[in-house]
Amino acid sequence: MAYEAIWMKDPEKLNKFELYKMDKDGLDIIRDIVEKYAKEGFASIPEAEFGLFKWAGVYQQKPNVGHFMMRVRIPGGILSSAQARELAAIGRDYGRGLIDVTTRQAIQYHWLEIEHMPDIFRRLESVGMSSFEACGDCPRTIVGNPLAGIDPHELFDTTALTEELEGHFLANRDFSNLPRKYKMSISSNIYNSSNAEIQCLAFTPASKVIDGAEVLGFHVSVGGGLSAKPHLGKQLDMFVRQEEMLKVAIGVTTIFRDYGYREKRHYARLKFLVAEWGVEKFQEKLIELIGPMPACGEDRTIGWNAAYFDGVHPQKQAGLNYVGLNVPVGRTNSDEFEQLADLADRYGDGKLRTTITQNLILTGVPDDKVEELLQAPVLQRLTPNPNQFMSRAVSCTGNEFCNLAIVETKERARRVAQYLDENVRLDEPIRIHFIGCPNSCGQKHVADIGLQGSLIKTPEGMVDAFDIAVGGTLGPGAKYNTALKGRVKGDEVADRLAELIHFYKGSRLTDESFHDFVHRVGIEAMQAKWAEILTVAV
Repeated sequence: MAYEAIWMKDPEKLNKFELYKMDKDGLDIIRDIVEKYAKEGFASIPEAEFGLFKWAGVYQQKPNVGHFMMRVRIPGGILSSAQARELAAIGRDYGRGLIDVTTRQAIQYHWLEIEHMPDIFRRLESVGMSSFEACGDCPRTIVGNPLAGIDPHELFDTTALTEELEGHFLANRDFSNLPRKYKMSISSNIYNSSNAEIQCLAFTPASKVIDGAEVLGFHVSVGGGLSAKPHLGKQLDMFVRQEEMLKVAIGVTTIFRDYGYREKRHYARLKFLVAEWGVEKFQEKLIELIGPMPACGEDRTIGWNAAYFDGVHPQKQAGLNYVGLNVPVGRTNSDEFEQLADLADRYGDGKLRTTITQNLILTGVPDDKVEELLQAPVLQRLTPNPNQFMSRAVSCTGNEFCNLAIVETKERARRVAQYLDENVRLDEPIRIHFIGCPNSCGQKHVADIGLQGSLIKTPEGMVDAFDIAVGGTLGPGAKYNTALKGRVKGDEVADRLAELIHFYKGSRLTDESFHDFVHRVGIEAMQAKWAEILTVAV
């Protein structure tokens, strides 16, 4: 440990898991998995050790009888075809062929066993990848613009900067024991393609005239986050040159490590420190660490595309295109992943890209190859031209595999989207997100319509249900959605949402988005309509 762990001076104030981390760094579990538990089997793992498995990117899979789920880091979402093929092969060999794309541009496996881990770690490393610290109280997968380097709407290419962040923080023991999970993003896309406001630390596109010349760089936001108490990130009064990005990231992360709250785990995210200190005090402490910085320049974010890229679009390189594919609720498989790697080599630049909306992108496709590419059989399901509601459906893992989820979400979200596509005609996309617990891995709060799993008592017993919230958006005018009173049974979600969307369709102004509609008519009107829908249903 190269730094002084000042929070250890008062151990009686720490929560129990912090005391455990005082004795063993989370990264040490990787060695134990390889050298001990993989050889001795699942029964040999002490219960207390499972909390540290997250540092290996691994969680116990429900129902905790010997299987694990694993997240693999894809910083910025950029994959080579060789990496994609290895991911497909690992999934086929050990994960029953199942591959999920997550809302942090990672991929997630299921059905893994402890005996598989050393080979999986080795095979990931052989193609320059890792699952390490994809979970845990540490810097998680770094989110970025999936179109970095090819994006007509970026100020500059952030690929090397994302790699710089990843290279510094991954498996760095100076930052492997943070109070809780820690999420960073970096993008110069003017449409907020990395959802900056929900990150602990976000670098967003900006420019500033310095010594008579325009400099392209970043503004910085800190303290965003979702879960049960969501906070929007707060912008510091600071302009960051590209070459100073890492210095600022180290400073912010150091503040979180040294001053973040470690007494109660539900109150340990950076967002709580920023909220209590305020941005002025936070910036003062940051300047103490990194030295003076220029004040803000011009914010170059002009809107929010919600990180959707489906369809064929020109790259900034003349004659080349990227093709955004819809992965229904983020679920794909090894066969499809392998086929996409083949397409990337045959028609593109040998790369695949993952998005925070659980989708995939093929890049570098010449104009004269686009039509032939679109005929590929795998693009019939992973289509660049998805139906309206399926194209904007997002879901967390749900209780199929996750111990925290109350209800099933993945398949239900797919079925709801399919039902809406079959029964509602609409020319305006509506983003519908499902989550199975308050942790909000499916990012309910930013959705047009967000649904959170719950339970409801009926004469037949407790059944799956959902709470609903409406009107979320990011970018300029960012606002989390607002919860409506009235819980809907799980098997009635599709019908009730159809009625709510028909209300929007029949009452909106010309070209009015769902978000704008909600905030024009007001939450009281939305609540009254939702109550009417639920009452009629009964």
